[in-house]
Amino acid sequence: MIIGVPKEIMPGERRVAATPETVKAMRDMGLTVLVEKDAGEGAFFHDPEYIAAGAEIVACPREIFERADMILKVKEPLFNHDLDTHEVDLMHKGQYLITFIHPAAPVNHKMVKDLAAKGVISITLDGIPRISRAQAMDALTSMSTCAGYKGSLLAANHLPVFMPMMATAVGMIKPINALVIGAGVGGLQAIATIKRLGAVVHAADIRPDAAEQAGSLGAKVIDLGIDPKDAIGEGGYALALSPENLAKERAVLAEVVKNMDIIFLSALVPGKLAPVLITEEMVKSMKPGSVIVDISIDQGGNCEITPPGATEQKHNVTIIGIKNIPGMLPTSSTWMFSKNVLHLVKYLIKGDKVEMDFDDPIIKSALTTYDGKVVHVGALEAFELD
Repeated sequence: MIIGVPKEIMPGERRVAATPETVKAMRDMGLTVLVEKDAGEGAFFHDPEYIAAGAEIVACPREIFERADMILKVKEPLFNHDLDTHEVDLMHKGQYLITFIHPAAPVNHKMVKDLAAKGVISITLDGIPRISRAQAMDALTSMSTCAGYKGSLLAANHLPVFMPMMATAVGMIKPINALVIGAGVGGLQAIATIKRLGAVVHAADIRPDAAEQAGSLGAKVIDLGIDPKDAIGEGGYALALSPENLAKERAVLAEVVKNMDIIFLSALVPGKLAPVLITEEMVKSMKPGSVIVDISIDQGGNCEITPPGATEQKHNVTIIGIKNIPGMLPTSSTWMFSKNVLHLVKYLIKGDKVEMDFDDPIIKSALTTYDGKVVHVGALEAFELD
């Protein structure tokens, strides 16, 4: 079986789906591994290292897509300007694709439908369930750790004031206030990082256990007033709230955000669009110079006016909607990501072929397109909103 690892083409994306270490592991499985020339350069993994691990270096990505039985990527398929064609159009029927697809995000709907039409069997890494036997495959958790850390540093860099309390010759500088909404893996990392930078950190999560974890890291927990039975789904994940409960949550947050210098947004509902928790009116109420970091942007964003893939100033607030924050930490994030992908490859490939049990929770949750159809539940629900 042939594995293909093309170079990522999203602007600013420096990660790669395999390292020399994971290439060697795949070669030990009896797999042939094609790696595009310079695919690992952005993360400081070089072609001679891949060759030493047993990879075949291929100059043209078109050849990789033509020859490979399975494509490993970091980001969703995009238009390749060098080849003047979309990566989906380089793929073929029966080919497997493992990557972050974010199929529920509106910007990806056409691409997902095109994958299905091509007959590509795609598996989205953001669909891997957080169950014990899938832990080693959970790239979303790994990348959330990176996004929580690096996203906090981005917020600090864009803030026009000091973060910690400081005693100066001209007076005392008070610490800033930061709010983290969504105390999952990324949010908890943000709480820890922002607190280390000296801010007073507040946190909000509709799940009591997550809120408790935020408090254990030193955050001041905000009670959103949501009944836990309406907030917690399978596996402890957040549920999509009813319109009434969503309005209640927004009303609480509207009073809080006025006093915040940083808002870090990381509230997600697995496989579905991220809930819009910060409205444009709330942004208008914030202090001039405040910063919003929205790491949920791949799934639509928690802020109503987050610019997808960009950083913009709106209503005197800097809003960061960069889609590949982990790509700004390329060596660490690639090391983690490639390990997750390797575990998934080992899980799927038995001998020289892929074997999938469609009743397996991992497959049911992550499989996106199969047999010419879109099968991802969250994507199908999102399509109905188009």
